[in-house]
Amino acid sequence: MHNTSVKSPLLRVRHLSTEFVMPVDQRVARALEDVSFDVYPGQTIGLVGESGCGKTTTLMSVMRLLPANARLSGQVFFKDTDLLTLNEKSMRSYRWKELAIVFQGAMNALNPVMRVGEQIREAITLHKLMDREQAETRVGELLEMVGIPKERGAQYPFQYSGGMRQRAMIAMALACSPSLLFADEPTTALDVMVQAQVLELLKKIQQDFGLAIVIVTHDLGVVAELCDTVVVMYGGKVAEYGPVDMIYNAPQHPYTQRLLESFPDLARSDPSEALASIPGTPPRLTELPPGCRFEPRCYVRLEKCKFEAPPLLEVNDNHFAACHLCKGAEARF
Repeated sequence: MHNTSVKSPLLRVRHLSTEFVMPVDQRVARALEDVSFDVYPGQTIGLVGESGCGKTTTLMSVMRLLPANARLSGQVFFKDTDLLTLNEKSMRSYRWKELAIVFQGAMNALNPVMRVGEQIREAITLHKLMDREQAETRVGELLEMVGIPKERGAQYPFQYSGGMRQRAMIAMALACSPSLLFADEPTTALDVMVQAQVLELLKKIQQDFGLAIVIVTHDLGVVAELCDTVVVMYGGKVAEYGPVDMIYNAPQHPYTQRLLESFPDLARSDPSEALASIPGTPPRLTELPPGCRFEPRCYVRLEKCKFEAPPLLEVNDNHFAACHLCKGAEARF
């Protein structure tokens, strides 16, 4: 487990809420509500949960890469600066230099009519005072670092395999030496062998550069392998948050318990035993229940869960859960 006691957080997300106003009927979709967590230098955090629970929206809200109909509230401190108070020009100076992102689906994120090396060089020259020759050298170094021969920087994205495109995206994200890297489902649509290589690359990059990583994934195996801290999200809220070993061995929230039970475990005592499933579907963001978001699907729900949203309580040291059944002290958020 990453030692968080000796450093202050690199990123402090406090009560972050994100709404989208529908242009046609002005209905409001509450994509995130009251999300809080910390990211420390050198730490790897996994954001997990079903599709539509707010994982990618959390990254995009922190990076301020949202459409015009989005409304943000709360605080996002990077070191001592609240990113939500910055204008677009100031925010642009943080993107790539301090906070970088590897988007889901590298083919869509890379410009198809621009050579890969050129795209990486553009990221460098936009933010750093490097001349073309220095930037060219840096591009070669970055490509070699992620396992792509530097001469292939002269090729276009369609000439790369899916795994190579993902590696090129990682090289671009590292171009300006950020201290925090966001990875949004970085192994989606890759075969199992290539997935393993990309994860190994992320692990190596973190060890070599000591940067913090926040990874969005559906895959609990990826989290177990790569992360030291987990944020379990449901219906746009944090259901549980804490060290990976605590959450995997002693999950407190019913949603986390069911998620883990639905994941194949090779060490299971009876391999023929059926995996658990969670009945129903996540709530619609325009029709959220008034109480606990998970209440309609929960197998241990109480009457008050229908009407009263549970607070995020500290149930153990640095282990938080939002459930009326959890006994814990008031959270520090």
